[in-house]
Amino acid sequence: GGLNIMINGKIDLRSDTVTVPTDEMRQAMCTAVVGDDVYGDDVTVNALEALAAEMMGKEAGLFVPSGVMSNQLALFTHANRGDEVILPDNCHIVSHEAGAAAIIAGVQLRTVQNVAGEMPLDILESYIRKDANDIHQPKTALITYENADSDGQVRDLAYMKNVKALADKYHLPIHLDGARIFNAATYLGVDVKEMTQYVDTVSVCLSKGLCAPVGSVLVGSADFIAQARRKRKIIGGGMRQVGILAAAGKIALTEMTKRLQQDHDNAAYMVERMKEIKGITVLAERQQISMVFFCLQDYPLTSAELVAYLAKHDVIINGEDNGVMRFVTHKYVSKEEIDKVVELMKKASV
Repeated sequence: GGLNIMINGKIDLRSDTVTVPTDEMRQAMCTAVVGDDVYGDDVTVNALEALAAEMMGKEAGLFVPSGVMSNQLALFTHANRGDEVILPDNCHIVSHEAGAAAIIAGVQLRTVQNVAGEMPLDILESYIRKDANDIHQPKTALITYENADSDGQVRDLAYMKNVKALADKYHLPIHLDGARIFNAATYLGVDVKEMTQYVDTVSVCLSKGLCAPVGSVLVGSADFIAQARRKRKIIGGGMRQVGILAAAGKIALTEMTKRLQQDHDNAAYMVERMKEIKGITVLAERQQISMVFFCLQDYPLTSAELVAYLAKHDVIINGEDNGVMRFVTHKYVSKEEIDKVVELMKKASV
């Protein structure tokens, strides 16, 4: 389509979490039939949970306020205190969840150095505690990883299948942080069930690029979700007339997942346009989903100065993270707006 409406009159490239609800979502939220979800009688949230579970090929789902709660509930339910969870060293659970695993589940995180989010299978296997009778060792309780991850990288089906074979060999469950699983499925050109068949539980975010205002859904077996529902109550996630939020979540899953290719195409377009800017190195190979990564090499502005310069022109971006900067495309970023940002950056580089 043509120009999308900007968010609050600004071009916001910080993250796909900035997407605001569509008019259709707001209407659905206004008219949602609600009940008390803690009693289990909010029909709208029940419908969302069933929909998410069905789309992921699992038995049951649980609506939670955030991706962090979804991941932490998975750890809290899969593992006991003092158990060990194996995961990539730069994944969301390790880097962006405020140390919650130590506080809530009380688990030990055994982190694996990885290549673009993939834990090498030989190292992964060597990290699994083999002797359950050894009183010195913690017990391995869970393997978890992301797809797609916050660096925009996607694990392919072959990798997921191999991790599953390894987990099965040692009778371990796998939790997938699938915050952006629909982006990953879009990139791979597969139905999301093709991916989720290789994991036991999945966390899927409704507010990253899918425009729902709030929430994630944790899916898994009926027994697992029943336990997770109790644990959700423990950490304060038992909400009441939450169908108002779930109504937007249903549209996020049924409608907004279908348009993600447009965001990926726009990100690819942005990669090509940004190659025209002097003093910038675009990490083109890292653009798989809706994320564009680049470094300032001989650019006249520092990262902080670029943030301030673009802010003056109603473009909002994040600063660098370990020398790398990231732009994220989403429903409210059009090609015309990408052109505007590129031209602004070119002007500053003259």
